[in-house]
Amino acid sequence: MADTLLRTPLHDRHVALGARMVPFAGWEMPVQYEGVIPEHRAVRHDAGVFDVSHMGEIEVEGPRALELLQGLISSDLAKVEPGHARYTLLTNDEGGIVDDLIAYRLDEFRWLLVVNASNKDTDHAWIKEREISGSDVRDVSLEYALLAVQGPRAIARLGLPEAPRNTFAEETIDGVQTMVNRTGYTGEDGCEILCMAEDAERLWDAIVARGVTPCGLGARDTLRLEAGLALHGNDISPDTDAISAGLGWTCALDKQFTGVEELRRIKGEGAARKLVAFVMEERAIPRHGMAIDGGGEVTSGTHSPTLDVGIGMGYVPSGSADVGTELSIDVRGNARRARVVKKPFYTREG
Repeated sequence: MADTLLRTPLHDRHVALGARMVPFAGWEMPVQYEGVIPEHRAVRHDAGVFDVSHMGEIEVEGPRALELLQGLISSDLAKVEPGHARYTLLTNDEGGIVDDLIAYRLDEFRWLLVVNASNKDTDHAWIKEREISGSDVRDVSLEYALLAVQGPRAIARLGLPEAPRNTFAEETIDGVQTMVNRTGYTGEDGCEILCMAEDAERLWDAIVARGVTPCGLGARDTLRLEAGLALHGNDISPDTDAISAGLGWTCALDKQFTGVEELRRIKGEGAARKLVAFVMEERAIPRHGMAIDGGGEVTSGTHSPTLDVGIGMGYVPSGSADVGTELSIDVRGNARRARVVKKPFYTREG
């Protein structure tokens, strides 16, 4: 099976470090090195580095690139200045989430979209099919590697200047030319660093030599869940809308884009169900697909290494979505109590 899986430019580095490799979104990826718990704690207390080169990169260029994207993407990208980025959604006619992504405005007429690995081909085809004269859409994923360096000491260990969140700049790190993006998926400070694929090993070695801990997909998942961040394919999908998922803040409902009429209707009438965060009140670990009494379902769940308690997210009827509401979750045939809480579960401020 491994022969059919794609490999990032850093595959040999992961194997040399003794990483446990697993299939993920068509790629062979490291799930852990030392272990999920120590890697999770390294990011919470110092700095960790993740190979996220499996993520897709789509470039949209031309004098009408903004016009094309404005009609397909939920945010008002006209408000994004060059050198800035915006977390946003690619939506379908029903207001469902084709993908969540980050749009980087490289210059007046050029955008870079960083999309989820499992959706890269779908996203590229979706945008390419809707291409207009004066715009050019290209999948440039194989040209680049992407490393996420996250944690309270991430920027200091890299020797980078401070910069506002959701901005980016060209920086040279130990002789490697990079694009440093002040974004991340862990709830910590840090950045996501784009470099040419052929420079990936040099950059990885330099970052690890600076005392940054290699981390796998296991810790990435526990970190993002503690931060209350949605995972496409679990918490959000083409069958879930932004309003129900609590992502209405990414939608400029005063502009025209795919699915906006349906999103306006849902906002006006009120969502029938909502994605909530919950903490287990009993010793139990919630998992994706477990039933929530009353017609709900767990979409993500784990044992929180930071809080030492079971945490999760799931859809429940709107009447059960208020903070403090008690839920009953079927954990392997046993009813276990949980309580709706405000997201995120964890913040740097404690």
